[in-house]
Amino acid sequence: MNLPAKIVGILPQLNARLPPFLSLRGVPKFGFVPFVNQSRRFGGVSLKKMACNMENGDVGVETKSGVVRPATEVYAEEAVEAIKAGKVIAVPTDTLYGFACDACSLEAVNRIYEIKGRKHTSPLAICVGDISDINRFAVTDHLPHGLLDSLLPGPVTVVLRRGVLSILEKSLNPGLDSIGVRVPDCNFIRVIARGSGSALALTSANPSGQPSSVCIKDFENLWEHCAYVYDGGVLPSGRAGSTVVDLTKVGKYKILRPGSAKEETVAILETHSLLEEVPAT
Repeated sequence: MNLPAKIVGILPQLNARLPPFLSLRGVPKFGFVPFVNQSRRFGGVSLKKMACNMENGDVGVETKSGVVRPATEVYAEEAVEAIKAGKVIAVPTDTLYGFACDACSLEAVNRIYEIKGRKHTSPLAICVGDISDINRFAVTDHLPHGLLDSLLPGPVTVVLRRGVLSILEKSLNPGLDSIGVRVPDCNFIRVIARGSGSALALTSANPSGQPSSVCIKDFENLWEHCAYVYDGGVLPSGRAGSTVVDLTKVGKYKILRPGSAKEETVAILETHSLLEEVPAT
């Protein structure tokens, strides 16, 4: 079988990126073109797309503004190392692009505030890899059984009390005894959070007070401040962000920001017999 010249040219690079069980040695014998055209998935990216990206030089592009990578698991370990080193990265979530760093690094958290031009009185949320991680950082034992599993992963930020056993750095949102927690329905950022062994401080990737970002071009002027910018394409949820709900009180809820999933969130809360907290008159 004769392979197209452009495919032959990138075979060594592509083969180097694959694990042994997907090695492309002997590819002509087994038929490389049909395999690629079927767009088999590997680490969240099709081999066909990976091949095209390698040919075009799109797998990790260093620009004058910063280093841009595709948001695939191929680069998750690199992102984890940046987080552990106290760096700020930009990542897609299931709602908007966000800036993320180690929530237990005061220096990294301060860096996010500087990048955004945000007042330190505005709190940051955290992101964890799995629902089971939440109780390391916040109090959950007062919540109805199954509530968090119904809300998350998804476009919801749950506000909970930290509690005396929280391992969160005290300098994160000083003076507040509550914390907003996210488990986005986005595998890339969850893999990073798991790998960090901590929680990620997470906030929208935009200057404070400006429109939120649904693609990396929206915040291109801030790329230079990030160790890496991970491109997940244009996010489809609009610019509403996550729905923020206060669950600090037993049996009560309060919607702090409608966000992109208010109706679904309220329906789940009421299914679990929570009542909306009525503001005092």
